[in-house]
Amino acid sequence: MVLYPLRFEPVFRQYLWGGRRLASSLGKQLGAGDDYAESWEVVDHGDDQSVVAHGELAGLALGKLREQFGVPLVGSDCDRFPLLFKLLDCHRNLSVQVHPNDEAAAQLDPPDLGKTEAWVVLEANPDSQIFAGLRDGVDRKELERAIESGETESCLHQFVAAPGDCVFIPAGVVHALGGGLVIAEIQQSSDTTYRLFDWNRTDSDGQPRPLHVADALEVIDFEYGPVNPQQPAATDRSFASRLVSCDKFVLDRCTFGEPVEFGGDGQFRILSTIEGQVELSGDPSLAPLGRGQTALIPASCSTVATPVDGPAMLLEMSGKLA
Repeated sequence: MVLYPLRFEPVFRQYLWGGRRLASSLGKQLGAGDDYAESWEVVDHGDDQSVVAHGELAGLALGKLREQFGVPLVGSDCDRFPLLFKLLDCHRNLSVQVHPNDEAAAQLDPPDLGKTEAWVVLEANPDSQIFAGLRDGVDRKELERAIESGETESCLHQFVAAPGDCVFIPAGVVHALGGGLVIAEIQQSSDTTYRLFDWNRTDSDGQPRPLHVADALEVIDFEYGPVNPQQPAATDRSFASRLVSCDKFVLDRCTFGEPVEFGGDGQFRILSTIEGQVELSGDPSLAPLGRGQTALIPASCSTVATPVDGPAMLLEMSGKLA
């Protein structure tokens, strides 16, 4: 079977910090409730699986596709699809948290990958904050004192977010997304999070969510310091700017008004439209890829993205090592 551009059914996550902007801003079809926090667009992580929505492979989970097709799908041998792409509605502040690196996550039961991630701000309220990294000079003792006294926020570097900002968060960096943000996030395929602080709030049963302070302190990189938005860099493609290049993924922002080819080099691509809409050659859905919609281009494929009714902007993500 010849692989083709794959679209998946979104996997929704409802958390107390979510809202309804996945529907109002990104066109997702949500059920009842006002706590829709995340739409997992591409995932192969245990029982959390993207399922193909169109074409001959409709109904198959990404993990099964990886087992069946291997290198033609992913571009390399692996025991899970290496990246997870999601969209977030941060109606309220997320917890202050940190993720382990690969070495630390491998010691878990069951073992997991570490979690290095990057965010692109799609929408931001005027006063929305991003908390990224510790302030200069904050060491473990100072952070421990702040946690014990309920003043964790005082140790965090923060800035007002703006649409278009890209923030790179390596494993080991303390962080939190503030309320009023809509975010696109690319990350390693991991779901291991250690909470340091949850703004003293309670869940629907009136109980505080569990914290993982001891585990978090063991994996924090106290040498990393404050994190600010990435500065986009030019690439050898006039329509693409490089937002992040690391050993886990590459993230580009692509803006174009004419047809553009993606893929064809033996590396998979995740394409997600953030402005406008495009038609993808070989896409069996026969519908444009609009804002908030995502497609996986297998490593053995390429596709031509043709803007519909004006210029379009896509995020392009791959697992190719920098």
